[in-house]
Amino acid sequence: MATFGPASGNLNPNRSTEVAQPPSDSVSSLCFSPKANFLVATSWDNQVRCWEVMKSGTNVNTVPKAAMSHDHPVLCSTWKDDGTTVFSGGCDKQVKMWPLLSGGPPVTVGMHDAPVKELAWIPEMNLLVTGSWDKTLKYWDLRQQNPTWVQQLPERCYALTVKHPLMVVGTADRNLVVFNLQNPQAEFKRVQSPLKYQTRCLAAFPDQQGFLVGSIEGRVGVHHLDESQSSKNFTFKCHRDGNDIYSVNSLNFHPVHHTFATAGSDGAFNFWDKDSKQRLKAMSRCNQPIPCSTFNNDGSIYAYSVCYDWSKGAENHNPSTAKTYIYLHLPQEGEVKGKPRAATGRK
Repeated sequence: MATFGPASGNLNPNRSTEVAQPPSDSVSSLCFSPKANFLVATSWDNQVRCWEVMKSGTNVNTVPKAAMSHDHPVLCSTWKDDGTTVFSGGCDKQVKMWPLLSGGPPVTVGMHDAPVKELAWIPEMNLLVTGSWDKTLKYWDLRQQNPTWVQQLPERCYALTVKHPLMVVGTADRNLVVFNLQNPQAEFKRVQSPLKYQTRCLAAFPDQQGFLVGSIEGRVGVHHLDESQSSKNFTFKCHRDGNDIYSVNSLNFHPVHHTFATAGSDGAFNFWDKDSKQRLKAMSRCNQPIPCSTFNNDGSIYAYSVCYDWSKGAENHNPSTAKTYIYLHLPQEGEVKGKPRAATGRK
């Protein structure tokens, strides 16, 4: 019977390209350089790794380029907009800056009193923002040792998304704190998540008019900030299999078509169009969860990791079968380009 267990399922049912020399433990974040096809992954093995991704037509190759360490598991990463530098944060409570392109050593540029769960570079302000389980957001000017501003949050930071001037922070207790970064030292609005369960991920609309929120209960909310647009708000179920309900772990807008991808602990990723309220493509399920994913700068590559998400604790972790993978999927235009909803009903 063991052959029918999930560990023997198809590791790569979507025939994606496997990234060479993946981390030795689960992946916590993925991000592409905004300027070139350099992919960074952070992992529970304390490492931040970078690969060069070379694409020629439908052929994709990856070459490991560099790696650096934190003292404890790393939880988040982002690139500077000029593609020179990577920032990372994690369980050592440190924020590190890694001048990857120049080959310089990583330096600690910020600290929190608890693990750093999220960070984002805000090019319009030339600031780094970090969110922590210490219930604060901190803004960092890299020329100064201390944060330029510390913003108290109602609870621990679980998710963060920035599309200047919009920033949304998801915390414990289902708080969604909205900031207008033209006045970053004050909350613009605080809303309760439209989803009944814990927030796992957020993604600001490309037009900054609202955001997506994903929860541990296989559901996504589409939320507009303008009250006059509230009739366009809706939630939908996803990453479910019969009575089994899985977490939505990642939300990524396509940089060109402005459709979006969801990835979940059911091992699947799907592409959606919020405007026509339809799923564009459902991909085949992998045999382990997908904890994180990202598009490259032109949307021609979708990277996703497949690994144990520790949702069932150590007792359900089998190191002999729980390998970590990072895959690269090349989306077809039909998978990610929005289309009008087909007319329904008889004429």
